[in-house]
Amino acid sequence: MVLSLEIMPLEPKAPEPAAPKTIVVRYGYLKLIGEFPSGVTTKVGCGSKLVLRTLRGTEIGEMLTTVCGNGGCNKSITRDKMLEYIRNSGGRSFPFSDSGRVLRVATAQDMAVQKRLDDTRSDYLSKARELVARHKVAMKIVEVEQLLGQERIIFYFISEHRVDFRMLVRDMAHEFHARIELTQVGARDEARLVADYEKCGQHCCCKQFLKVLTPISMRSAKIQKGTLDPAKISGRCGRLMCCLRYEDQTYEDLRKRLPNRNTRVRTEKGEAWVLEGQILTQLVMLQFDDGERTAVPMEEILAFNLPKPKFPNGRTMQTAFDTMPEEPRTPGQEKGPPAGHAARRANAAGTAEKPGGPVRPPSAAAAASQAGVPPQQRTRPGPNNPVGANPADRSAGPTRTAGQPGQNRQLAHFAPPNQAIQPVRRDLVKPIPPAPMPPDDQRSQPEIPPTPAPKNPGSAVSSNQPASDQTPASNAPDLPESKQ
Repeated sequence: MVLSLEIMPLEPKAPEPAAPKTIVVRYGYLKLIGEFPSGVTTKVGCGSKLVLRTLRGTEIGEMLTTVCGNGGCNKSITRDKMLEYIRNSGGRSFPFSDSGRVLRVATAQDMAVQKRLDDTRSDYLSKARELVARHKVAMKIVEVEQLLGQERIIFYFISEHRVDFRMLVRDMAHEFHARIELTQVGARDEARLVADYEKCGQHCCCKQFLKVLTPISMRSAKIQKGTLDPAKISGRCGRLMCCLRYEDQTYEDLRKRLPNRNTRVRTEKGEAWVLEGQILTQLVMLQFDDGERTAVPMEEILAFNLPKPKFPNGRTMQTAFDTMPEEPRTPGQEKGPPAGHAARRANAAGTAEKPGGPVRPPSAAAAASQAGVPPQQRTRPGPNNPVGANPADRSAGPTRTAGQPGQNRQLAHFAPPNQAIQPVRRDLVKPIPPAPMPPDDQRSQPEIPPTPAPKNPGSAVSSNQPASDQTPASNAPDLPESKQ
């Protein structure tokens, strides 16, 4: 029996996909992203090292994915999805660039050169910091990056203020024999350059995948009911941790579903006040009108923002803890004037009181007019009427002129009761013995020491007394003593 073997036809081999026209790569210490046209004809996979030509120079990058027209393979995305991802990840702030080109796949020699440059990083850092200290520039060198083509050396620094480093750059270029570029970064970018692991045990988010480092506010920590201890919610950079904003949008959406505080809602048990709400559990603490408090899930609340009850006087309650206000007093219940008020008004009826001042006793002229005594005629002092010639003036007390003798000004009567006599200098006037005073006034009246006569009687001495009192001693008449 002859056996014949039939050869099975082989399936045709699938054609290899064409080389991608553009490749999405990641390059630099700051993990920049770019989409560059590719001149590579061989098949490359994700994570492959490529030699790139960028705006900074020739450097080594890492392939992320390819941009296919249909996105059929599992390692590529369409251009629309990539643009949507960039728009959602920061938009214009996303570090994306399309000014570059993929030259070739990195060889072992390229990797060795790059490793040799990275090994000299510590020496470059120490020399750069010495130059900064020599020039006394207020900056701190954080990191140094050397490109594969050695077109330039990039130094990253942090500084609180704007500094002038022109002289520093000149000396650094002379020291390293290369083009120097100084780039100022913030505290978060510093952590992206030098940090490694965080408290959670994972790589720092800013160094692993975050490209846009937006500021984080304390409001996110308060809404998430987390601890407010700065040591526990701060990252390696000293700022609030970036992971606080991962769930911030979720917490905000859940919080909007909860009713506001001090509002009225309706449940199966009746109407109640809203005291507090829990965001994650979606529970609402309610207080009913009978004082009972209970936690109710959002699904059991039937109506929201019900009208608030009112008091019998028409006032609307604002919270569950409002009480009935006190009734206003009727006109008959109003308090009258304080005791003794009418008596004080009666006692002060005949006194002259100035607005805002103390009550003074009535003057002698006012008392005389009330008693029916006609007022005495007074004459102004002059050449023919010396001071003290009018008996009314002598009885009323001493007078003082408002200005120099001879001027027509109003006389100011000065007769304060029981006021101490101030000592004056009587250089040109004979000393006058003090008039006897009542016993009550003698206790309060101080003694006036006798003033010695001046050595030179002819010398003119200034005095505070009026011009009428400053008369020569030879012409000063003896004034009569006051009668008790």
